[in-house]
Amino acid sequence: MIKNVVFEVMPDIWPMIIIITVILSTLRIAYIITKHKRFQLHKELIYLIFIVYILCLFHVVTFQDINYGVSNFVPFKEIFRYNFGSPKFMKNIMGNIMLFIPYGFLASYFIRNKKCSVIVILTVIVSLTIETVQYYIGRVFDIDDIILNLVGGIVGFLGFIGMDAIQNKVTIFKNDIILDVLIIILLVLVIMYSFNINLFGMVGG
Repeated sequence: MIKNVVFEVMPDIWPMIIIITVILSTLRIAYIITKHKRFQLHKELIYLIFIVYILCLFHVVTFQDINYGVSNFVPFKEIFRYNFGSPKFMKNIMGNIMLFIPYGFLASYFIRNKKCSVIVILTVIVSLTIETVQYYIGRVFDIDDIILNLVGGIVGFLGFIGMDAIQNKVTIFKNDIILDVLIIILLVLVIMYSFNINLFGMVGG
């Protein structure tokens, strides 16, 4: 499912990602050098990932497509319409949940939030804004999307809580070099998975 989304949106967003990445990276590096700030690679990459994620989210939720549906204001009406595990279930149900998992995690990371109520409020505000905007740009408003986005935000929040607990208990995860290496490995794995890159096959060939 993630691969399909990447392949669908990447042709439209890769120029934006490259340009934004270069602009933000050069500005940030210049700021760190001129202001003599401490450079922490893993934090800088997470900042950049959050911005790229927001840009990708904007593209996904505002992309103009032909929509034959109607707005839904009845909670759970659309959620229970799909058969569990079906392609439409994976796209419309799991897709909306997964779309907001990064938001729940990254938003909690940046504000160091450990209260579920905070991420609930933030996620509802963002998701409600998205659904309202979609209604006025030719798409539909769906209350179930807000519910699913909220589930994703909470899952992301729980992921942050788990990561924070591990980092506090395992001293090695407080080392900047270890964190730099881990975030790079994670990025490489995500890219390889998303673009179906088989590194071992490439080496063997």
